[in-house]
Amino acid sequence: SFSSCELLLCEANTVYKYIQEDGSNRGTCGKLVCTNFKIAFLDDDSASDDNEPQFKNKIVGENDITLQCVDQIYGVYDEKKKLLTGQLRKYPEKLIIYCKDLRVFNFCLRYTKEEEVKRIVSGIVHHSQTPKLLKRLFLFSYASAAPNNTDGRNQTVMFDTLEDWRDELERTKGNVKYKAVTTNEGYRVSEKLPLYFVVPICVSEESILKYQGRGIPIWCWSCHNGAALLKMSAFPKEQDDSTSQMQKAFLDGIYKTISKPPYELLRMDDLSSSLPSLQDIQTAYTRFKQLFLIDNSTDFWATDVKWFSLLESTNWLEIIRRVLKKAIEVAECLERQHTNVLLIEESATDLCCVISSLVQVMMDSYSRTKSGFQSLIQKEWVIGGHGFLDRCNHLHKSDKEEAPVFLLLLNCVWQLVQQYPPAFEFTETYLTVLSDSLYVPIFSTFFFNSQHQKDTNTSGESLNTQSGPFRFLTVWDWSVQFDPKAQAFLNNPLYAEKPKPDKSQRKTARFKHQRQLSLPLTPTKSSTKRGFFREETDHLIKNILGKRIGKFINSSDEPSNSFREFYDSWHSKPVDYHGLLLPHIDGPEIKVWAQRYLRWIPEAQLHGGGTIATAAKILDLMEEVQSLQVKMDEEHSQAISGDVHSVPLLRNSARLSSLFPFALLQRQSIKPALPTSTWKDLEDEDDLVKRDDEFVDLSGGMS
Repeated sequence: SFSSCELLLCEANTVYKYIQEDGSNRGTCGKLVCTNFKIAFLDDDSASDDNEPQFKNKIVGENDITLQCVDQIYGVYDEKKKLLTGQLRKYPEKLIIYCKDLRVFNFCLRYTKEEEVKRIVSGIVHHSQTPKLLKRLFLFSYASAAPNNTDGRNQTVMFDTLEDWRDELERTKGNVKYKAVTTNEGYRVSEKLPLYFVVPICVSEESILKYQGRGIPIWCWSCHNGAALLKMSAFPKEQDDSTSQMQKAFLDGIYKTISKPPYELLRMDDLSSSLPSLQDIQTAYTRFKQLFLIDNSTDFWATDVKWFSLLESTNWLEIIRRVLKKAIEVAECLERQHTNVLLIEESATDLCCVISSLVQVMMDSYSRTKSGFQSLIQKEWVIGGHGFLDRCNHLHKSDKEEAPVFLLLLNCVWQLVQQYPPAFEFTETYLTVLSDSLYVPIFSTFFFNSQHQKDTNTSGESLNTQSGPFRFLTVWDWSVQFDPKAQAFLNNPLYAEKPKPDKSQRKTARFKHQRQLSLPLTPTKSSTKRGFFREETDHLIKNILGKRIGKFINSSDEPSNSFREFYDSWHSKPVDYHGLLLPHIDGPEIKVWAQRYLRWIPEAQLHGGGTIATAAKILDLMEEVQSLQVKMDEEHSQAISGDVHSVPLLRNSARLSSLFPFALLQRQSIKPALPTSTWKDLEDEDDLVKRDDEFVDLSGGMS
């Protein structure tokens, strides 16, 4: 439970929380409450703690729904479902709450006093669905009572100081051609831009000031060969002629200065025309998530039969594919064509953030460590000015602004984590928990539209009369949500750490067992496949060197076969987990992020299976090895005294399912018989016994 800042707003007794199972409604009786932070169901007999999930969140329990996590609320009237918004004339006998983390709660209010039903239903609808003021977010109540002792940063670079930007320039060796500027101190250029950012050295302060920072290439990252990734907010399309003439002349001047040496050739990519619109992304995700918000077993099996066509029709996986393909195109320009890439978008704070982050995850192995990835999110999203408040619609101000842009990035990164696990220091569970944290309003990370908005709201009076700035927490301090045992699930035990070059052995060790040991390969090594691929790359180099490239390359003029060649030639070589990583994007290689979307659906669980169950076993094994080490050390040191203690194993190695660690092994649901031979094969008992222990990859489909 929370400190003094959580207020009880309304409550109802004798509410049943039930699991719909084959028509019989089994449920637990308890109290449903709504506070200024969450909706919670308090179980009457919650004294028995043996059902605790192993992965307990200290802030949000399994029967808690933060107000920001509520997606939609339905009332059931005489077995009919009706969406609840605003004022209610009639009160439902059942309440169904769909959550943004895809949980579904069913509450039965039949045995609750009528007065309490009215209070709790209208209270929940009002506090979770109607527009609210920023200062009314729980974030502000919590910040005035927040604990002071959190370490917060966890080696995460916050990018809120000039120093942080200078260090990043130095790390990527971008400081030869780019400089960190203080022009926006006091937000005199623009409230949309961060206090500090990086631009080409030749760009003057007056250029930056001229159009509030529009039309200025802002630096994201520099590649090892000096080519850089830049972004720019475009000028609005509808302008009168003289204005647009002036803006065009201004842009031409900027392009001229940054396309002559020492700068590389420049390629521009207008993301608003080359990628799906935010509206398309929102529509696709809305359709997609409906596939996982399942009320009961019957619904599950009914949709399972046409699962693949339903999945296809949402278009969500296709959007992920297009975004990954765009990131590969940008990587090709930087890596192979030594070309600067300038991403253009109206505000440069949505798809620019997605593409620039993905490119860095693919090209810079630092971004694949936990602190590196967190620093990347700070740099490109939090300080970069992505409008989390509007895009997540936290204040219910405008549905038109809503779009799951950050979730789209996490879905794309998940594809890479899933395809190349040893390349990442973090796990898919880390990504899942990060996606859940979008809806936990005690961290400031995902609850502002810009650094300016956060700064202007940090100072000032806080609620309980103490003056002085609010103490906001950052989401990167994972100890606020998880104890160390649970945090273990966020770290990848099989991460291929960068080996330290050992001078003496280097000559011989270089060419042995590279795949098995996940050692980085040397970039100089030629392709493993001789013949065709070898000639193809030679031909390619001649092609690039021999090409007379015009001053600007526009993305549309480029033949797509150079993309294909780059993609195929990379995939024909062994993977260097610390070098460039390109995702597989053909056909069924783009998968559903099973852990995030299926973790609450018992019918979809794999008993004894799933990637997380595998990871848990590896953690068990590592603990066992450590405890044996301790035991050996003890036996060694006590051999003289003969006093030996055995060390108990830390974990109980239970049989897990793919719902772990979010939910425990749950009810088994019997698949309804379908009159086809395939189902009969599945229903065959011997077959089931054999299949039970197989590890099945669920990501492709549900059945």
